[in-house]
Amino acid sequence: MRKNKSAIKRTAQAEKRRLRNSHVKSTMKTHIKKALSAMNEKDNTNVEAATRTAIAYLDKASSKGVIHRNQAARRISRLAKKAHRALAES
Repeated sequence: MRKNKSAIKRTAQAEKRRLRNSHVKSTMKTHIKKALSAMNEKDNTNVEAATRTAIAYLDKASSKGVIHRNQAARRISRLAKKAHRALAES
């Protein structure tokens, strides 16, 4: 167990941050999965909206420091490429 006051406080802060980060990351992944499933179903109107929402959540996770900005950029690029292909096929 931590002994001094600052270590106890840092542990509590780290736990709060971990919970917040896991929520942001989980929400981001959910929206990415929704976008990918819309692409598989070939539902054009839903593909655009779901992709836009997923990109917004990726940007949000990046700005909060949950994921690195380069990782967010890479994921957005790949998602946009898949969405473009899905829209072009149908």
